[in-house]
Amino acid sequence: MAHALIVDDDTDVVDWLQEVARMEGFTVARAHSLRDARIELGRQRPDVLLTDLRLPDGEGIELARELEKPETTEVIIVTGHATVDSAVAALRAGASDYLVKPADLERVQAVLRHAKKTCALQQEIGELREELRRLGRFGRILGSSPRMQVLYDQLTRVAPTSATVMLIGESGTGKELAAQTIHELSRRREGAFLPLNCGAVAPQLIESELFGHERGSFTGADRQHKGFFERANGGTIFLDEITEMPMELQVKLLRVLETGTVTRVGGTQQIASDVRVICATNREPEKAVTDGKLREDLYHRLNVFPIRLPPLRERGADIEQLAQFFLDELNRVEGTHKTFSRDALVRLYQHSWPGNVRELRNYVQRSFIMADEIIECDVAVTDSPPKTDDGTTITIRVGTPLEEVERRVTMATLAYCGHVKRKAAEILGVSLKTLYNRLETYNGKEAAAAGPKDESSTMHDDVR
Repeated sequence: MAHALIVDDDTDVVDWLQEVARMEGFTVARAHSLRDARIELGRQRPDVLLTDLRLPDGEGIELARELEKPETTEVIIVTGHATVDSAVAALRAGASDYLVKPADLERVQAVLRHAKKTCALQQEIGELREELRRLGRFGRILGSSPRMQVLYDQLTRVAPTSATVMLIGESGTGKELAAQTIHELSRRREGAFLPLNCGAVAPQLIESELFGHERGSFTGADRQHKGFFERANGGTIFLDEITEMPMELQVKLLRVLETGTVTRVGGTQQIASDVRVICATNREPEKAVTDGKLREDLYHRLNVFPIRLPPLRERGADIEQLAQFFLDELNRVEGTHKTFSRDALVRLYQHSWPGNVRELRNYVQRSFIMADEIIECDVAVTDSPPKTDDGTTITIRVGTPLEEVERRVTMATLAYCGHVKRKAAEILGVSLKTLYNRLETYNGKEAAAAGPKDESSTMHDDVR
């Protein structure tokens, strides 16, 4: 039987939610503070966590960040203090829904029924993670390096939700594969997945492609045409290279995302469209906003859950794994048994692969054609291109005290993981308790350096 944990300092709210959850077939545990909730989490992992945003000893969203297996628990925020910023923060922390008090009975019932379905979906994702451990692949994506493990965790968390996703990465890193994987692990997988490269369609045609047009709306429009938002109803649209979309069309896209309706070019009827949008860019989105390539309001609407795809040069042994996979595929199709020489494999690691996985695949195919039985190396050894500041590197001066090095690495890793302490501890190779102890030490030193504070001020900083 599915299990729910309800966390709220208002006893009446907890009583009501408990009754509704039991009617929907859940067993229920209840808590009135973060401390009590953590005790209940230690006793039994909930399939759904309904928590108030503001609790006497902190913010309920902290519980989402501390879940031992966040991908197996549906997190629902129930609050009387709703703001756009708090909703976005909740979604980024892993919440799948956001209810405003007083919550509507039918809405709560729908959320709980939806959570049951999500639990089954999460079990399937868990089976995919087992496949990753066995075969080194996750859905459509191949690779088992630490950088890819971080990516898989992010995909696992966001796929079952309805959140808009922004994929950021260099050309050839597999952004469309990631988008397809999100779609296939989502509740929309029975619906259509429609990809559109915003930079590959003529500016005068992209509006028609997205929203459709009526017959006679422009020269050559000899029939009615349904756009992506109509054809993908109930499914997913993948907008690749979103920063290449004309600015005037970005305004219309924002309106569609906000209203959930589209109007065909030359038409007046508003058509409902239930579509999840995943977008991608090989630019730094903040810089694209500064450069006038992406509207700031659209950026904030699309950037609910950003995911960075690592370049191939940072994926270690995945290079060899991918090269061998591409070669095995060619051998199977052509009925051959060609292999890489040892030197060829060594040289694969010495190339920077600016074109990433796409370049590697082309190299393997070209080498396969040229080789008789053994594939020798003809890839040029190049220096890695300068790395941009994507939040995955920090610079430390020679002679920096080791204690300071540890602090900076710890805090940078925590920020990179979206302040999910469990994941940061895994990447750092320390226990969750050790990470908490470090953070308490750092906070204590910062407080001492800042001078004395009264008790209420300290409590506010801790909650924040």
